[in-house]
Amino acid sequence: MSDKSYQLVPFPKIRRLMVDGGYMARQKHLIHGLVEMDVTHARRMIHEHKARTGQVLSFTAFIAACLGQVVDRNKHMQAVRTWREKLALFDDVDVNTMFEVEVDGRKIIRPHIIRAVNRKTLREIHDEIRAFQSDHEHGREAKFIDSFVLLPAFIRRFFLGILFKNPQMLKEMNGTVSLTAVGMFGNGGGWGIPVSNHTLQITLGGMAEKPVLNNGQLENHEFLCMTITIDHDIVDGAPAARFIQRLKEMVESGYGIEEFIERAETK
Repeated sequence: MSDKSYQLVPFPKIRRLMVDGGYMARQKHLIHGLVEMDVTHARRMIHEHKARTGQVLSFTAFIAACLGQVVDRNKHMQAVRTWREKLALFDDVDVNTMFEVEVDGRKIIRPHIIRAVNRKTLREIHDEIRAFQSDHEHGREAKFIDSFVLLPAFIRRFFLGILFKNPQMLKEMNGTVSLTAVGMFGNGGGWGIPVSNHTLQITLGGMAEKPVLNNGQLENHEFLCMTITIDHDIVDGAPAARFIQRLKEMVESGYGIEEFIERAETK
């Protein structure tokens, strides 16, 4: 008679998509840049706005707004290869994001694609994220995934193989860039190293406080740990470095936040 020291529970069907994603990602040659961005100015504006109005500006929306503007100026950062060995350069920046939501009493990850963030204001991106979080079950991506994960693995991967060579289908089903936040689930600094299926993926890690010398005075600043993952088959190191520098400048300047606050507080 054996004494079991474990229990058996069903493997969540939604995790099948993660397994498939890891399988497909093994075909890419990814490079990771671990970057610290000083978000003191941006976070201060967000906190002050919350203190005055009670409204919490989505930090993910802020990063997505910055990302959309920088990628819009360098479309190769979201290019994909086609069957005929050409590169498809998309006009719109469609950001594939992940949010933790509750379904049937369990917390799971749901994707949502924010379309054309390069043509949206920070307010529009913020409102779309909040709307999805309150009504995620009716999202188009959720309905497709709930049905897709019921298919046998070989059919799912055959479909994904076709999808990843068809630019229009890939954009529709997977977006053009990926943005995920792992730092929201813990405290302190730290980087996440993703398994990515996009040419460009941004992973937001932890937030750390560090002393900075400013005009001869030591000040505590907040630094966001960001991992920038790039498909090296498509993007070289030099344009990747220029992209990272421009993104850093926009994030550290608090792009779009002042306009967001002005419109919110003048209503």
